Amino acid sequence: MSHRQILEALSGLLLVLFVAMLSSTVVSTALPQIIGALKGSQSQYTWVVTATLLVSTASTPIWGKLADLYDKKVLLQAGVTIFILASVASGFAQSTGQLIAFRAVQGLGVGALQILVQIIMAAMISPRDRGRYYGYLGGVMAVATVGGPLLGGLIVDSALGWRWCFFIGVPFAVVAFGLLQKTLRLPVVRRPDVKIDYLGATLVAAGVSVLLIWVTFVGENFAWLSWQTGAMAGSGVVLLAVAMRVESRAAEPIVPLDIVARRNTALAITASLAVGMAMFGGAVFLGQYFQIGRGYSPTKAGLLTFPMMLGVFGASTVAGRLASRTGKVKPYILVGTLVLTAGFGLLATIDHQTSLVFIGAAMFLVGAGVGMTMQNLVLVVQNSVHLHEIGAASGTVTFFRSLGGTVGVSVLGAVLANQVADRIADGLRRLGVNPGSGGGDAGTLDVRALPAPVQEVVRAAYGDATGHIFLISAAIAVVGIVAAAFLKPVTLRDSLDLSAPAEPAEQDVPVVAAEGRALSGS
Repeated sequence: MSHRQILEALSGLLLVLFVAMLSSTVVSTALPQIIGALKGSQSQYTWVVTATLLVSTASTPIWGKLADLYDKKVLLQAGVTIFILASVASGFAQSTGQLIAFRAVQGLGVGALQILVQIIMAAMISPRDRGRYYGYLGGVMAVATVGGPLLGGLIVDSALGWRWCFFIGVPFAVVAFGLLQKTLRLPVVRRPDVKIDYLGATLVAAGVSVLLIWVTFVGENFAWLSWQTGAMAGSGVVLLAVAMRVESRAAEPIVPLDIVARRNTALAITASLAVGMAMFGGAVFLGQYFQIGRGYSPTKAGLLTFPMMLGVFGASTVAGRLASRTGKVKPYILVGTLVLTAGFGLLATIDHQTSLVFIGAAMFLVGAGVGMTMQNLVLVVQNSVHLHEIGAASGTVTFFRSLGGTVGVSVLGAVLANQVADRIADGLRRLGVNPGSGGGDAGTLDVRALPAPVQEVVRAAYGDATGHIFLISAAIAVVGIVAAAFLKPVTLRDSLDLSAPAEPAEQDVPVVAAEGRALSGS
């Protein structure tokens, strides 16, 4: 494909990715208002985000495998349709329970959009040139992450109300559907011997879900050392162990263990877990910190997250272009994990009175770290596998990155809830208020409905507790540094597929035909 043809096809793909990213970022600054309006709690606040991430994570490998077997364009349009319907339903939710359920369905569409865009790009563009176009991808992601929180704040503060945070993505998604129909041209490959590992996918999703539910309630509803912990944590581990057993024997595994076991894939997955926690945890809890911990409006909270988004935009664009020019990606990944850890280390020191300049500098470092590592980790994996494995490989690394975000949001949310509850209780006792009384409801996020002295206690509790969750993030980011350091240096190839030394005569076969053979399994 020529540069012009690629850009035409990318118009719909990038808009799809923009919609997927916007669905998360536009809600991030609005969540305190949304949960307050629906009379929800801190645990429900976390699950509005976690539900989307969990379903997106569980469905990502399925979408990736389906992309190796069916028409990628039709699959992507199906994902857009699911996203539109779930977004409309979320906007009409009447309770936090309904909102969490509709957001879970939305996660099914988001999982399709995020992974299929990367797979389709990999089918059109060689790894060497892909870094250049990933710069555009990074730019679109940055626009969504920069504009999303601000747009969400403006919507909440306007006469439209918070429900439009869910409706706003619908027209973009409709336009994206039309652009895909008009501009995207890919060969259609059909395989009669399709085998989807639904059992493995179900077991993985169930195991992860049980562990996340345990993390959400442990320490608050029951003790760490209790029969509930043994039952939930034990059953989660058993389900995942059985899932791995099933995957090792499946003809078409959802998580291909042979790919995961390869050195660079395993290390890229490990680093992706840390990046996932940064990407999701930072956006979710920083918005809450600025609104509840510092008392800013949703619009101002969106503006205050700008340094992190600027870091993502600048680093992803520059690193993508340099990777295409040099063919090297490991240096940018290693530097990115170092910068990411430094940013989290600085954020770990904040409280409800920390200078906004200091916080902005720390957020910029976190954003730059994410921008340098996120897409380059996918690129490392795609460069190491055959064309017919790209769907499964991309789905696997994206799965673990999303899993990192899901676990990160859930764990950090649980830690924050416990820290906040303890701090509010201590603050109320100093005021002479019984923490169990109506004025001391530690679970409410409708801070404005509280008496002024209690508001100050709640804001200080959230502001001071946020630093502790970023200390955990910094510790996990160190694992990303170690994984990046042990990555085997690779040079991005110029061809779409790895060479086939056993059949040298096929080296001159056109790319489209080669793709058809690879995807058909012949």
